[in-house]
Amino acid sequence: MAKTEKISEAVIRRLPIYLRYLTHLQEMGITTVSSQQMGSTLDVNPAQIRKDLAAFGEFGKKGIGYDVQYLIGKIRHILNIDQELRIAVVGAGHLGHAISNYNDYLRDNMRIVAIFDTDPQKFGEEIAGLKIQPLAELKQTVKTRHIRLGIITVPDFAAQMVADELIDAGIEGILNFAPITLRTDKEVRIDYADLTSSLQSLAYYLN
Repeated sequence: MAKTEKISEAVIRRLPIYLRYLTHLQEMGITTVSSQQMGSTLDVNPAQIRKDLAAFGEFGKKGIGYDVQYLIGKIRHILNIDQELRIAVVGAGHLGHAISNYNDYLRDNMRIVAIFDTDPQKFGEEIAGLKIQPLAELKQTVKTRHIRLGIITVPDFAAQMVADELIDAGIEGILNFAPITLRTDKEVRIDYADLTSSLQSLAYYLN
């Protein structure tokens, strides 16, 4: 299926859940799995799982189910994580430090390869083996290191400026931790990570 065809965001967000489960099965030595088994474990309607996967092709066999290793490879390809994806972090504060140290836990060819800040006192300091660079070096570093994704961990008043710099440098996707909605007239995917909003949503369900 061509990636230009419209797939709902909900489907795309479920694929990593399927992948994580399938990877767990693979580590346990399990070679096949049915949509019923997946649905029972993941609390997702098996028909929904079949529909989600069928949007990208026919991966299962009736009466047998899905070949775990084969489906892992297909989902990784769909998500573009069968290739190395290099990431830049902008903002070397506490959150930037924590995220940069996350490299040891990242899987599927995703790797943070650069971190930037505007504070001269931080330039040259190392985080997880990466030297903090001036933001002025962003564009050249993105080009030479073939970086495609950016993570913003700066205060809200600086986030739009940083986003503009990332997009101008050629970044194709941004994960924004700043509590502000970013605006751009270019086709760049922007996702938001908002701890406060998530906790507030959880609080609604408390007794």
